Amino acid sequence: MPTPLRWLLLPIMLLIGLILMALALAGIIFILAYPQLPSVDALTDYRPKIPLRIYTADGYLIGEFGEERRDFVRIQDVPAVMKHAILAAEDERFYQHPGIDTLGILRAAYSNFLSGGKRQGASTITMQVARNFFLSSEKTLTRKVYEALLAFKIENNLSKDEILQIYINQIYLGQRAYGFSAAAQIYYGKPLKDISPAEAAMLAGLPKAPSAYNPVANPKRARLRQLYVLRRMKELGFIDDKQHAAADKEQLRVKRDINDYGVRADYVAEMARQMAYERFQEEAYGSGLRVITTILKADQEAAYASLRKGVLDYDRRHGYRGAEAYVDMAGVKREDDEELEELLHDHDDVDDLKAAIVLHADTKQVRAYLRGGDVVTLTGDGLKFAAKMLDDKAPANKRLRRGALIRVLKGEKEWQIAQLPEVEAAFVAASPVDGAVRALVGGFDFNRSKFNHVTQAWRQPGSSFKPFIYSAALEKGYSPASVIPDEPITVSAAETGSLAWEPKNYDGKYEGPMSVRTALAKSKNMVSIRLLQSIDTHYAQDYATRFGFDADKHPPYLTMALGAGSVTPWQQLTAYAVFANGGYRIDPYIVKQIEDANGNVLAAAQPSLAGDESLRVIDARNAYLMDSMMHDVTRRGTATRAPQVLKRFDVAGKTGTTNDYVDAWFCGYQPTIVGIAWIGFDQPKRLGNGETGGFAALPIWLGYMEKTLKGVPESYMTAPDGLVAITADDPSGKGPVRELVYQEHLPPPEETEHIPTVEQPSAPVQDARPKLLEPKPAERRP
Repeated sequence: MPTPLRWLLLPIMLLIGLILMALALAGIIFILAYPQLPSVDALTDYRPKIPLRIYTADGYLIGEFGEERRDFVRIQDVPAVMKHAILAAEDERFYQHPGIDTLGILRAAYSNFLSGGKRQGASTITMQVARNFFLSSEKTLTRKVYEALLAFKIENNLSKDEILQIYINQIYLGQRAYGFSAAAQIYYGKPLKDISPAEAAMLAGLPKAPSAYNPVANPKRARLRQLYVLRRMKELGFIDDKQHAAADKEQLRVKRDINDYGVRADYVAEMARQMAYERFQEEAYGSGLRVITTILKADQEAAYASLRKGVLDYDRRHGYRGAEAYVDMAGVKREDDEELEELLHDHDDVDDLKAAIVLHADTKQVRAYLRGGDVVTLTGDGLKFAAKMLDDKAPANKRLRRGALIRVLKGEKEWQIAQLPEVEAAFVAASPVDGAVRALVGGFDFNRSKFNHVTQAWRQPGSSFKPFIYSAALEKGYSPASVIPDEPITVSAAETGSLAWEPKNYDGKYEGPMSVRTALAKSKNMVSIRLLQSIDTHYAQDYATRFGFDADKHPPYLTMALGAGSVTPWQQLTAYAVFANGGYRIDPYIVKQIEDANGNVLAAAQPSLAGDESLRVIDARNAYLMDSMMHDVTRRGTATRAPQVLKRFDVAGKTGTTNDYVDAWFCGYQPTIVGIAWIGFDQPKRLGNGETGGFAALPIWLGYMEKTLKGVPESYMTAPDGLVAITADDPSGKGPVRELVYQEHLPPPEETEHIPTVEQPSAPVQDARPKLLEPKPAERRP
């Protein structure tokens, strides 16, 4: 053999020999290692951890609980655009290679050689599945070998679609999201089937580095990664030029709060979580349980919006308190400096109250930086609320200047300066028929305070407790027509067991003799106290327990007449439902049923229903008369704003204002819904002069009812048997009026006229005013 030919063949033979040796070594490794590989049963019988999910009654997600936020989706339900984006970003030859992409490896090696270092990897989707399920994340040759072998084994046991389905559901994508379906909900607040090519490209870019390409934490890097994926989708023919251009221009709206589900019901979700955990313990968080609540999306949204408006309106009435904090602006060179984003890191937005850093401030203009890079300019009306804090004479620790942290709110026309309110509030509404809770807001912001004011806050009810005293009085011989003097009263030290007590009416005015109906409408304290004196405090204390109140929270003293005991809004809901449904005690409930991952019902509520006589706690006549009197509260008493705003007369209820304006309530209903609104400070203190139940709490109730009762026809309670009509002169001198009383409490026969059961007239009660009647002395006490 010629020498030149020998020198030419030698390296070729050497290379072939090395290749054969490598193949032999690989074969030996394969023969020895393959049997030792872990079983892939975890993949063939794939059962991922599915979090506990909480839904509204009409199917909207309001909460998820579990270590892994995952929503299992079958491969046939994954939209094509999502599959294409994943293949473009991670493994374009997935459906061609046997688990290891040799072409991809050669291409990556060539690219790394040209770049002078390791820049590209060649992991296939199958290899990533193997790594995520069976291997550690350490970067060693041994692990890479096992990863490759496992990829072959997986490919021999599962179809390509099965492997891709596992990948789509298992891969971690940041923000506690596992799988693309969960990520679509967490990042965009929408189901996977509804995502656009631009959104799919952003999600598909996450597996490479979930933290680095997180659109919440690193929007600029995430954008660059998204553009790369879109370009690859176009090169591979998954999208055309027009689709690519549209996706490139699309502005993505990424959710910053992973707990934002579109329906603000955090307190409801937490209540449901606790119930599920009590029953199923730790199993609740990974087995895919579904808790269906009684909440309705539209009702919850109306309650949430109304409560926030009521709180913010109260807050604005009491003035701006100044800058929330100050940040060090020394390192900030430009308005788009990433340093500003870092300075905002510890100051979360509170829904529409956006945290902002003041870049410039004077009496005519404020410019502020918002999270995400937006800079807003506030002028004119947008500055009025904070005008005093823009003056040079404002306190140095509150003045708005460069570096001040403030809150801004987008109004209808322009941005406005706002602030985080210190006051708290609660609202809850339910059906009086079965107790199904339709809306519940336990506080202004769940992330700020998880204390649920609906179920946990024990507060004085004030005058909102008076209806239960009046109801007790009806059972002791009184009627809406009974005349009681509205005059000053003094309770001796001997009666109180302490100091002498000289209570006053809210307005300091006394109107002399008046009917019980008028006294409740005007919330007269003197009348309530005299009624309680007459019927006995111990009787009233025991009577109140019929409505769900705790006797030990309402000591048997005359102060009970003014609502000096303690209640929760949940108890108030239970109690006022008795008046709304004709006298039945129903138990409010918030969880309808709990289902397993396959939809099988594991537990279901067994609600009590109004109409079941075993649940009756007060006489039907009592409920009817109380309903009639509380209609007068809204028609001519302390809540006249209700029918004016709602433009209907079938609403009833009672305001409540405690001593020194500490708590404000409105508890009211329409035959189809009961609602309770409360506002006050967590550490009890004055709300301020004039902040009554009718002024501070009633607007929250009205904001909800205005939306909930839209399209609901007016309806009234039917008068039960056993009531008769009487006629008498009104002490106010307005002439004779007509009233209904218990038949057994009738005065002499010549003053009465029996009437049959009738429908409540649609005309307002004041057009046919009931009659007033002083009860016989013997009927005033037990």
